[in-house]
Amino acid sequence: MLTMFLLFALFSCTGKGTGNSSRNLSPGDTASIAFTEYEHDFGKVLQGEKVACVFAYESKGTAPLVVYSASTSCGCTVTKYSTKPLAPGKKGTMEVEFDTSGRNGRQSKTITIRSNATHPVILLKITCEVTENNNN
Repeated sequence: MLTMFLLFALFSCTGKGTGNSSRNLSPGDTASIAFTEYEHDFGKVLQGEKVACVFAYESKGTAPLVVYSASTSCGCTVTKYSTKPLAPGKKGTMEVEFDTSGRNGRQSKTITIRSNATHPVILLKITCEVTENNNN
């Protein structure tokens, strides 16, 4: 029993697998995020199409960047991104897909990015002109 306790104590104090990404941070370290573009226009698309784009960003701060969420203004828009910490200087992507089914005319959707950056809320925007397929 004593051996089990000593083994448990030894392995629990090694710090491996703790997931503490702030272990070597200085008190003034901050995360920052910079996107290469904040708006994407798909142009004209046919009703019923699913269109997608990728917003690229970079971790510009001195602390790892963590994207907590990416909320869309409509259920017709979905995002795909990583929530793993991104080291300073590294790049990431935010994939955005828009389903034009049931839509017509000029469309504008926003994506609200929440992160641990010094500016914790960033807005991205997608736009397009949805046209009906008149070939029926």
